[in-house]
Amino acid sequence: MSSQMRRIALARRPTGMPVPEDFSLDTGPLPQPKDGEVLVEVTHLSLDPYMRGRMDDAGSYAASVDLGGTMVGQGVGRVVASQAPGFAAGDMVTGMTGWASHAVLPGADLRKLDNALPPSTALGVLGMPGFTAWTGLREYGRPKAGETLVVAAATGPVGSMVGQLAKAAGLRTVAVAGGPEKCRLATETFGFDAAVDHRAFVGASALRTELAKACPDGVDIYWENVGGKVLEAVIPLMNTHGRIPVCGTIAWYGGAEATEDRLPRVWRSILVKRLSVNGFIIFDHWARFPEFLAEVAPKVASGEIAYLEDLSEGLETAPAAFIAMLTGGNTGKQVVKVAD
Repeated sequence: MSSQMRRIALARRPTGMPVPEDFSLDTGPLPQPKDGEVLVEVTHLSLDPYMRGRMDDAGSYAASVDLGGTMVGQGVGRVVASQAPGFAAGDMVTGMTGWASHAVLPGADLRKLDNALPPSTALGVLGMPGFTAWTGLREYGRPKAGETLVVAAATGPVGSMVGQLAKAAGLRTVAVAGGPEKCRLATETFGFDAAVDHRAFVGASALRTELAKACPDGVDIYWENVGGKVLEAVIPLMNTHGRIPVCGTIAWYGGAEATEDRLPRVWRSILVKRLSVNGFIIFDHWARFPEFLAEVAPKVASGEIAYLEDLSEGLETAPAAFIAMLTGGNTGKQVVKVAD
């Protein structure tokens, strides 16, 4: 095993969308675990949209990454050395390793993985994205058979899980995705009843017309991953007492803001249609994670729940893969393979 570790650090804070110069690839000595800690060799790293917010020095629900600090993120890997009870060399684990080849973490912050499924599933379908979908749909979507659900970014790890869970609950499911190939995956792989390509429409009005065709009975639940013109298109189609779980607004992560004069119309729609709009952060719900795993893991193992992963090879590819993901360049869950 190498005596060195590599990591991707935050070199500077982005202005708008991140660029490669905002990151640096650094090498340093291999950290050693102290009492109660575990040294992990990272094999796979998760890339997620929330990481863009951590690059800014602004108040949020979680701390920003310090300049020169390792980029935050969940990883899976193999225990190399353990000073914590319950962990031994060779165990596969997951935790917040950051964008690095190795990490030392308290044993209390790690979870052992079931070897029956690929370890990368702990980063997507059976990790934070899958759990986000399961929790948000139940708590804030409150689906009922016969209703219509629209999901933005529908082939991503959150959107695809939302769609499959809603379909199993008896809802009509409509995907919004970028490009014909993603729309095909939405219907053929993830079982959506219909899919609309948002890239085929310049403005919200034209997109709304197409969505209305796919949602003849209106929209009862809109799962918000995107913001931007998709949100503008969907709001007028919402039914009375509709629900909008707000998971993310990736269209605005580069610094763009919604046009100010449209806010009154959105606010009025929330009032007159008695909509429930709930922002939620999955970290508030971790106590239910074992329940999620118990319910969903067998369905993933049997193939009842499908998932896709986009694999980027090598830690040094993480910045480019992350930048591409923020503009829809990925198809499934974006994972970086760091080591075998």
